[in-house]
Amino acid sequence: MADILNLALPYFGLIFIGFACGKTRGLPEAGLAWMNFFLLYVSLPALLFGIMSETPFSELNNPPFLIATTLATVSAFVIAMVMGRFIGELSLRKATMAGLAGAYGNIGYMGPGLALAVLGSKAAAPTALIFCCDSIFLFSIVPLLIALTDREHPSMLHAIGVAAKQIVMNPLIMSAAAGALAAALHIQLPVAIGKTLLFLQNAAAPTALFVLGVTVALRPFDRVPWEVPGVIAIKLLVHPLIVFGLMLLFGPFAQPWAATAVLMAALPPALNVFVIARQNNTWIEPASVAVLIGTFASVVTLTSVMWFIQSGRLVFP
Repeated sequence: MADILNLALPYFGLIFIGFACGKTRGLPEAGLAWMNFFLLYVSLPALLFGIMSETPFSELNNPPFLIATTLATVSAFVIAMVMGRFIGELSLRKATMAGLAGAYGNIGYMGPGLALAVLGSKAAAPTALIFCCDSIFLFSIVPLLIALTDREHPSMLHAIGVAAKQIVMNPLIMSAAAGALAAALHIQLPVAIGKTLLFLQNAAAPTALFVLGVTVALRPFDRVPWEVPGVIAIKLLVHPLIVFGLMLLFGPFAQPWAATAVLMAALPPALNVFVIARQNNTWIEPASVAVLIGTFASVVTLTSVMWFIQSGRLVFP
């Protein structure tokens, strides 16, 4: 357990440091704009490109694993969205954000570093696949559903066109595609460019975790919308259980691959849930609360999953 805490606490420690700074310094939230831009358009794309390009393309060609993990994410998204839409009586626009919070884990900020720390280099390929496929699905379905609820669009075709443009131009999807192409063609970048990308990749996780802490510290926390605990439960408990079942159903998979899938599914709701909610001016307060409480709750749930993996209690045939 001491080894698990030594792995987990630096990640949560950076979040808590950011949270403490946000609570004590009183700097305006507008100061985070360039840091968020750096994360979304520079460092995280560099990280995703690096993971994809450095993974042998033959290892990326694993359709059963792709289907299982993506189906799990789709299932968590649908469950959370349906819960918000029909039980919580949210609008489709707000229910879409609830679905995103229930399915989109911190696969960019925490996922790669944590998976590699827990499972070693064998986790690189499954981490890259999960990162890529989850990003493609979620950054496809969410803009599409949001566009369909936007009354400013003159027609359904126009709404779909706007969503398609957002999907294609998403920096994470573009970087993932570029990384996969580089892996397939065995492209070697010049040394100077490679070192620059390495600097950016190393900056992604600490910057993202600090920004996450500051962001949730600056959000008002007057109440907990009733649908938020259910969404968090879906993300932290239901999503990993779905992945576990699908690993058994679609397997067998190598132990590091299956364990990586469960670990990635156990990650708390991503900061991007709040960012996307704010961009679309919908479900903003619940999104910030879901990220805040989900991150704190994951100290217990995610650490427990790490302990099950490291202790050998989570074994796949």
